[in-house]
Amino acid sequence: MRYRALASRVSGSIQAPPSKSYTHRAVILAALSSGPCRIRRPLLAEDTEATIGGMAAFGAEIERTADGLRVASDSLRPPGMPIDARNSGTTLRLLTGVAALLEGSTTLSGDASLRKRPMGPLLDALTVLGARARSSSGDGLPPVEVEGVLRGGRVSLSGSVSSQFLSSLLIACPLAGNRSEIRVLPPRRSEPYVEMTRQMVRAFGVDIVVDEGAYLVPGGRTYRPTDLEVPGDFSSAAFPLVAAAITGGDVTVEGLDMGSLQGDRRIAHLLESFGARVDVASDRVRVRSGDLAGQTVDVSDTPDLFPILAVLATQANGETHFVNGEHLRVKESDRIASTVAMLRALGAHAEPTADGCVVHGPASLRGAFIDSRADHRILMAAAIAGLAADDSVDISDPWCFRVSYPSFLDDMRALGALHAVVE
Repeated sequence: MRYRALASRVSGSIQAPPSKSYTHRAVILAALSSGPCRIRRPLLAEDTEATIGGMAAFGAEIERTADGLRVASDSLRPPGMPIDARNSGTTLRLLTGVAALLEGSTTLSGDASLRKRPMGPLLDALTVLGARARSSSGDGLPPVEVEGVLRGGRVSLSGSVSSQFLSSLLIACPLAGNRSEIRVLPPRRSEPYVEMTRQMVRAFGVDIVVDEGAYLVPGGRTYRPTDLEVPGDFSSAAFPLVAAAITGGDVTVEGLDMGSLQGDRRIAHLLESFGARVDVASDRVRVRSGDLAGQTVDVSDTPDLFPILAVLATQANGETHFVNGEHLRVKESDRIASTVAMLRALGAHAEPTADGCVVHGPASLRGAFIDSRADHRILMAAAIAGLAADDSVDISDPWCFRVSYPSFLDDMRALGALHAVVE
């Protein structure tokens, strides 16, 4: 089976799917608070289901309700079986921090792709802070084995690989016995995700102070049960919005919070700076096509936008340089290599660089078969590119969009895209 995209113009209005990043954090913090907590409008996708399953394995009671989830827990404990984080790096890294809070041993692993993603900096930091954490194979990769109990203390952490390491510590350390001081070594990547974590930890009653590059985390705290509603996801909204910009379309995505700390809310500004016509309200973004021009795009804080912005760049006049994206190489795929391969297969001119790529536009895109490398964002970016191609674009792993955006196919069809999953 394959995902097929045909040339078409998109227009109309859709509701943004709920934020994946907020849902992960809400489920974990709700369980750590003992609850009960109600999470309204969570994202129920493969990645977040991995977190729900993992926290349930730790002993949380997670009930599906008419408007979302009800989360409670009398006490958490290491599960008798390894936790399967599936394809979700966020699940693996945040739940590794949870495991460090519990007496006893927990093993965490995932699918073949996830077992290639680095864990060493987080394991080293947890060990310095009093837990025992190691890679089963000794190479810093999953599976990992973690044994508590986290005590707290001082630690330095690399900021160049993934912000998820720091987010894991910021969620776990307030429940350690002593205060923690976490110093992040530059370069720092994806900082908006860290600020989102701090915001959510604060919502559950714990304030983490930042002082001259160090995160000062109080210890010996308990989380306060909190009800919350998950906002719309800008990372997912980027795909239909870019589709409008490259097809002469007119798309509005509703249910977005422009006051959100999501770094990918920059998609509205980036589309405008490329030359699309963008109208922003507090809860929605509308995009229409315009005269697109290449530019330099810093993806250090917005790595999830890179594949779809690279597709946008193929339709822009001149060169677009994507920079500060070294961490793109350790995502679900090597996203620099997989994005450049996708663009070249479609007939676009793109060259990889050490920290991103250069795209020359505008390009006349052609039909092709694209290997998504089981990366949901590569599949969705290729599907949007297919809207501007001269023949059908077929993509492998046709259902992997369910990792983050389960309604992607339905939403694109609702906007008029000729998309289908075919034999």
